[in-house]
Amino acid sequence: MSAGSSNSTEAKLLGSASDAPPVQALAPLRQLSDFPRDELEALADEFGLDPTRFKTGPQLVAAIHQRRQLIAEMDRDAMLDVVRWGRRPVTATATKEHLAQEIARIRSMKFSGLSHRGLVILAQLRGADVGSEDEIPVLVRKLRQQEGIFSRVGRKWRGLLGSGVAKMIGETESERDYKFLPGPQSSPTPDSAASSSASSSSIRDDIEESGLLSGLSNRIKKTADSYLNQKLDEIEMRIDRKLEEIDRRLAEWRDKEIANRIRIMKITLWASVIVAFISLVYAYVKVYGPQIMGK
Repeated sequence: MSAGSSNSTEAKLLGSASDAPPVQALAPLRQLSDFPRDELEALADEFGLDPTRFKTGPQLVAAIHQRRQLIAEMDRDAMLDVVRWGRRPVTATATKEHLAQEIARIRSMKFSGLSHRGLVILAQLRGADVGSEDEIPVLVRKLRQQEGIFSRVGRKWRGLLGSGVAKMIGETESERDYKFLPGPQSSPTPDSAASSSASSSSIRDDIEESGLLSGLSNRIKKTADSYLNQKLDEIEMRIDRKLEEIDRRLAEWRDKEIANRIRIMKITLWASVIVAFISLVYAYVKVYGPQIMGK
């Protein structure tokens, strides 16, 4: 009897378990191998890789994974040294991958002012075979070896064009120190636009790195953005002043209204006291007046 009841109980449990709906597994995140070729090439270019060196998709995916592992092992302070040297617009709390993407956009070959650890980071992201024990002259030589002859000649020619354009417009080198961009929670200041424009590179460097038309267009865009940011900051400051003035006037009006109400309450109270006193005197005279007059 007990065996039969136990078997029926087990059958019920098995039946209830089989009747339960199957649990759906979470969909896995999209892997790099699922990306199309053009997206992989764009991602590799952002990390400073040359997509044309990799013939197949798996090779490109492996190179991107290797570059991400290399970025994860890098010293963040050293990466910030390169960002300051290249005067790239980033926040102080940017991630390592974001810093690496900004460093990959730096094309300058003037390494003066860059620290040793910064040179190591820059050389590694440019594909040079370097180590932390290499001296600065060795790092500079390996970095220059990464640049081809035609690229070097083109850079020199763009530098001459940039120097001529800078002399024509009368641009002088900025002496201000580099400043990080404000974070998302920080409030804008009147000097935000000026500091951001001062932190950017000169027009000669822009033309040397990007070419004449690209350098001029980038400088026009930066100048327009700086002007718009400055005007937006001025408008915001004017709005804040107007709001403060409105608050002050409302506070004065509220104080006057409260004072008038208190004054009216005092007048009403004194009027009530006087009327009550007159009524009391009248009642007293009405009741005791004849008696006093009769005597």
